[in-house]
Amino acid sequence: MKTLFVAIFCALLLFTGCNSSKKMNTQKESLKNVPLDGLGSLDKQGHRGCRGLMPENTIPAMIEAIGLGVTTLEMDVVFTKDGKAVLSHEPFFNHVITTKPDGSYINQVDEKDYNIFKMTYAEVATFDVGLKPDTSFPQQQKIKAIKPLLSDVIDAVNETMMTRKRPMPLYNIETKTSPETDNSFHPSPGVFVDKLMKVIIEKGIEDRVIIQSFDVRTLQYLHKKYPAIKTALLIEELDNRSFRKQLADLGFTPTIYSPSKGLVTDILIRNCHDLQIKVIPWTVNDKTTISKFKGMGVDGIISDYPNLFNE
Repeated sequence: MKTLFVAIFCALLLFTGCNSSKKMNTQKESLKNVPLDGLGSLDKQGHRGCRGLMPENTIPAMIEAIGLGVTTLEMDVVFTKDGKAVLSHEPFFNHVITTKPDGSYINQVDEKDYNIFKMTYAEVATFDVGLKPDTSFPQQQKIKAIKPLLSDVIDAVNETMMTRKRPMPLYNIETKTSPETDNSFHPSPGVFVDKLMKVIIEKGIEDRVIIQSFDVRTLQYLHKKYPAIKTALLIEELDNRSFRKQLADLGFTPTIYSPSKGLVTDILIRNCHDLQIKVIPWTVNDKTTISKFKGMGVDGIISDYPNLFNE
């Protein structure tokens, strides 16, 4: 009788073990189909907030994007003469969107004379970037707006999300630097990154920030000094280097590979995923391409019209 009991017990253990092994193998197989962020959903990034709908890189654009359900707020940062981190796509006042303090417009020929790096933030805040009509974005709402401090953007987003009782978004921040304009339109790469990280650390968003750039120097400095911060390598469509060459020139494996939308292929996505790199293309402004890229397996999409994610 004792022998029979032992035999039955061993058989039960073997059966349970086989089932557990099958279950683990099934889980491993299912994990292959889970996006790299583990969330099971597309990272919806609002380009410059939601440039197609609200004035770019402004607090209203960020708040509107949140209302549309973005998971990441994409933005650009430059620095003022007094060392303030400010949202701006160019390190100067672009003639397309700017109204001067006296109500007149900036001429294209003169726009680079309005160098933000040579102005205090108090001076920057006297220029409007929300009222001038932009024919490229006919749906864009025209409202009075200024180039905000990054710290003020974070505060406004925090307050909005707490009020709405919703999870905090990620921030995808581009460093607006280039070798040709070091110390004339922006600080040198190391100084730029340190100043930017100071704001990020003070605001406690290190775990929710991505630093992106076309300028690998800022990413390389960031990776060396702040290795825990997520990075995104931005790639122009005219970049003729191979994918492997681009990574070799960067010198490390970024969190995200962010190509112009025209560069997205199945092979590119597979190459990135083989290296555990996310693929998040820019700037995708039509529903058809958004659906196509989702089907191809991209991990996120950057769009001027984040409302398209919900259609």
